[in-house]
Amino acid sequence: MPAVLAPARGRRGSLRVADRVFVKVAARAARDALDVACPGLPAPGTPPHVSVSVPGRTATVRVGVELPFPSDLAALARIVRDRVAEQVAALTGTRVVEVTVLVERLLPVTGGE
Repeated sequence: MPAVLAPARGRRGSLRVADRVFVKVAARAARDALDVACPGLPAPGTPPHVSVSVPGRTATVRVGVELPFPSDLAALARIVRDRVAEQVAALTGTRVVEVTVLVERLLPVTGGE
């Protein structure tokens, strides 16, 4: 079998990840983070609102979420922020320089709380 040679470094081309891919990855990461952090709560009806800016090789992400109340909002926001940064970087290969979490709505927790 003949050997396959990789193209020279300058001729390899480049990969461009569409902004909508960043949005989907970040939204899924935010939802997964909340599912893990708040087990047993019904999933909120509104998916996270996400916007991204990808100037060059870095990404800035803004995520709007609905959080249960009462709860430790700051801790939940940190969990979302960390998960979004980790997943976006891991799945896109882009360094995430900032994730802003905006609490858009509080969902009252009823029942045994």
